[in-house]
Amino acid sequence: MNTSSKLSHSLNPKLSLSPSASHRSKPSKTQNPWSNFSNNSASPMPKFDPPSIALPKSSSLTSTGLSSPSSSFFWIWVSLVLISDLIRVMRRCKWVTFREPRERLLSNVAFLESCGIVGSQLSMLLTRQPRLFVLSESKLRDLVLRVLDMGFSIESRMLVHALYTVSCMTGETFNRKLELFRSFGFLESECMEMFRRTPGLLRTSEDKLRVGIEFFLNDIKFERSVLVHRPNCLMHSMEERVIPRYRVLQVMKSKGLLKKMPSLIHVLSLTEEEFLAKFISKFRDDAKELLVAYKGHLLNSSEE
Repeated sequence: MNTSSKLSHSLNPKLSLSPSASHRSKPSKTQNPWSNFSNNSASPMPKFDPPSIALPKSSSLTSTGLSSPSSSFFWIWVSLVLISDLIRVMRRCKWVTFREPRERLLSNVAFLESCGIVGSQLSMLLTRQPRLFVLSESKLRDLVLRVLDMGFSIESRMLVHALYTVSCMTGETFNRKLELFRSFGFLESECMEMFRRTPGLLRTSEDKLRVGIEFFLNDIKFERSVLVHRPNCLMHSMEERVIPRYRVLQVMKSKGLLKKMPSLIHVLSLTEEEFLAKFISKFRDDAKELLVAYKGHLLNSSEE
């Protein structure tokens, strides 16, 4: 069975992107346009009192007439995102509201929900990548199939993040970033495993990825397997997090402050407060030296 057939079986019977296939009646002018659709939605229907919603006069909502309670587009968007996010979404893609049919938006929402993308995940996707919701059915289906072919499943909560990443860049850019990893010796299977573990990895710039890979593999001699299993290390800021914390560990090692040195991977996962408490404040006699190792680059730049 090919991937398309598998997808059809996995999503049956909700797979169809055709509005007519969902058997939803069109809302009347006096009816909340989400009342029929929300019965199949995993996210609860928010209760809004239209007159109480105050929108900026200059917002794209008011300029396109979407603030009217009778606007079906307005209630569809409000049902998916917070009102504070709604204005930002509309400013980013005002064209969505009056160039694309309401049926396309509804059917794409239904399709994404049938793929397991519901509730807060659906809201996140709408806020960050609203254009996905007005793609043609063939383009949206192709994006989902492409992600599934990479090893993601309908049941995976990482599916939405992979879909977001793939939709953010061209195929050429995506492949160029994979080639960057291969140039450091990563196998194709390792690249895909890193992407499945951390889909946001490939949204990181090529320059940042290159600097990070060189540091971990060449400077501190990590094995590739470490990055394969913890690819999120490459998403941390090298200047503000990775290198400063590595310097602190080096100072602590040279002074014998710890009986057992923690792994850099673990140290990078700590919040700023946790790191300062465990590796700076705790060692009062050496706190100044440790702090200089950690924040010395900021002190030097301020003096200049």
